[in-house]
Amino acid sequence: MVKAIWNGEILAETDKYEMVEGNVYFPPESVKWEYFKEGDRQHTCPWKGKARYYDVV
Repeated sequence: MVKAIWNGEILAETDKYEMVEGNVYFPPESVKWEYFKEGDRQHTCPWKGKARYYDVV
């Protein structure tokens, strides 16, 4: 199981994650969205696809 923890709060946890180039990607259903707001940035990678960025609130 992997967890994303910030200031003692668990922001996401799952057994079903993907690791790409040393980065952990959580499935959307494992994220506690009440801790996030959508940021202004977006990016498209030719092989990973579209990325949206979120800020911890």
